[in-house]
Amino acid sequence: MSAEILLTGATGYIGGRLLRRLEEGGRAVRCLARHPERLSPYAPDTEVVEGDCLDEASLDRALAGVHSAYYLVHSMGGQADFADVDRRAADNFGRAAARSGVQRIIYLGGLTGSTGSLSTHLQSRVETGGVLRASGVPVIEFRASIVIGAGSLSFEMIQALVERLPVMICPRWVATLTQPIAITDVIAYLEAALDLPNNGDSPIFEIGGPEVVSYGGMMREYARLRGLRRLLVPVPLLTPHLSGLWLALVTPAQARVGRALVEGLRNSTVVRSTTAHDVFRIQPIPLREALSDAIEDGSRARQKIDTRITEVDVPPAQAFAPIRRIGGQTGWYFGTWLWNARSWLDRVFGGGGMKRGRRDPEHCVEQDVIDGWTVDRWQTDRRLRLAAGLKLPGRGWLDFEVTPLDDGRRSRIRQTAIFDPRGILGRAYWYAVLPIHGLMFRGMLRRIAERAERGDRPSGVSLFTHRSLINGNADALFRWHERPEAILDLIPLRRFVRIEEQTGGLRDDGRVKFSVGAGPLRFWWEARHFGYVRNRQFCDEQVRGPFKLWRHTHRIEAVGENQSLYEDRIEYALPGGRWVQRLTGALLMPFLARAFARRHDIVRAAVAGT
Repeated sequence: MSAEILLTGATGYIGGRLLRRLEEGGRAVRCLARHPERLSPYAPDTEVVEGDCLDEASLDRALAGVHSAYYLVHSMGGQADFADVDRRAADNFGRAAARSGVQRIIYLGGLTGSTGSLSTHLQSRVETGGVLRASGVPVIEFRASIVIGAGSLSFEMIQALVERLPVMICPRWVATLTQPIAITDVIAYLEAALDLPNNGDSPIFEIGGPEVVSYGGMMREYARLRGLRRLLVPVPLLTPHLSGLWLALVTPAQARVGRALVEGLRNSTVVRSTTAHDVFRIQPIPLREALSDAIEDGSRARQKIDTRITEVDVPPAQAFAPIRRIGGQTGWYFGTWLWNARSWLDRVFGGGGMKRGRRDPEHCVEQDVIDGWTVDRWQTDRRLRLAAGLKLPGRGWLDFEVTPLDDGRRSRIRQTAIFDPRGILGRAYWYAVLPIHGLMFRGMLRRIAERAERGDRPSGVSLFTHRSLINGNADALFRWHERPEAILDLIPLRRFVRIEEQTGGLRDDGRVKFSVGAGPLRFWWEARHFGYVRNRQFCDEQVRGPFKLWRHTHRIEAVGENQSLYEDRIEYALPGGRWVQRLTGALLMPFLARAFARRHDIVRAAVAGT
């Protein structure tokens, strides 16, 4: 399908959103970009052509066969003489569009409002529209004031000022009137222009939201929506130049862009023509709603995130079990005294604390309260997202996701702590508690993984796991283990071990009986094999021996063509009372770590030699 729409500025804030809307509407679009590699269209039939409006020869290919062309290009942040650059770019584009038979150009400029001396920025926006019209191609020009949306430079300037400065020394421009418009409404106007009848004229539409406010009024409304207390102190001393430098210190804008914006803020930008309202069936949304949408859309950029991942050798339902039981009588698995301290602090500052309660100890639904948290998202055996109900200088969430691995035999647990700070106090809070959060969340995920792998095993059952990456084919590694003599090759201190009987190999119900010791001082150990999956897994469990419980899973998984993940997983319980178990367990775990590290070295060397 040949594209009849050309979009310039598709890598920019407004152009990128317009591209998405046009693609969603099923329109064939061609994008002109100086750096095509930076553009990733959503629709497969969207074309991307390399070109530059300052290089007129590069425009002919882009404009070939185009009916309507969007001109969303300006260079305010690029260089000091941006007005001259914009003039030349528009002149090149207009001439190329006329040569290619383009039927109309759709241009977004700046709202000038009252007459009088305009800033260089606003004068350039007006001049660009005039240059495009001089080409002879009909031009639909929209003129807008501040665009409210996450990513808009004007909105980000307001956001940064209010978020970072409890007290703002404000120049006179904070009292200038403007008529801000939501980004969704701007995109709606630009898209609707494609369907206007083309009678050869070049209309100018002034577009804005339903309210006229000052810049100071917008900042106060933003602060109210974010729950921030801000004091604006107007002073007449800051020149536009100094104001631009000041903005560059506290906002993401470059100093040159900040000065250009501030210079334009001296001009009132209010809609004075009702033509857009009469022609288009678009009802712009109120300022409060536009700001709320922008705040919510931009929350991802503000958020502080701590993500941790672990993998467990159990199906998703078993991996999720300790997650769905969190809180209440079960507790939070780690750092109980820290949770109690946080609960106490919450009550000191007027909150409800961690009430140690939940409606159902096993199951929950969205909006259930779990201690000081509310269930925000819930997917059975897949996801639990908790929204913090504690007193915080911002909003917080704790998110758990379980993803199946290996056709559901194993699982990945992702634990994410998310904090959306409110103002400078919120940022200070996040960094102050970051070390504590690291300790708590790391410990909590470890305990959740242990609970998941232990399942419903009784207390006193311990788990040991040792994993290695082996340079060797998984099939060859498995065949090496199926040799009758492999068991002796792997046993530490083999001079004290003697195989007394061996039947059935590694397959289910295969058995091995051996004695351990020296001379007459020997004890017997008998094990039964089960869980055999060729080239992947085999298991053994103690039938007779020194342990109360011993269950050993050997797992081999191909990683690429010539590597394998080699894993030993042992569940064990020791005889005796609690104190005997603790004492012998403390000695056994380091022994197992050394013994299985040695075993893996043996396997690594043996497989490398095959």
